[in-house]
Amino acid sequence: MKLLNQSMYEIKKSKFIAYYYEIESSDEVKSILTDLKKEHSKAKHLPYAYLLNNTAGKSDDGEPSNTCGLPLFNLLERKKLTNRLIVVVRYFGGTKLGAGNLLRSYLNTANECITKTEQ
Repeated sequence: MKLLNQSMYEIKKSKFIAYYYEIESSDEVKSILTDLKKEHSKAKHLPYAYLLNNTAGKSDDGEPSNTCGLPLFNLLERKKLTNRLIVVVRYFGGTKLGAGNLLRSYLNTANECITKTEQ
């Protein structure tokens, strides 16, 4: 596993931190998620998506259904990024963002992180 990049976005006191990795197996995904959960123990959500040659996965991690895991997965697919994991850590700022702002915040943070790396 190799951390390729990270980026941050803030809206209404909620902070989104994207981590973009090169991975070789789903075991690496589990290890990365465990480490990030320890590092960001006060974060409310850690949704993610990954794409490997033979498997894939995604999670909204408690956010409203399909507001982050599926869009992150679709981003990896659309850009044809195999052997990649994107995790976006969210610190809740006290103000609900609504599904539209939530989805855009996750996607914008992830896309910025990926774009900086893949150029």
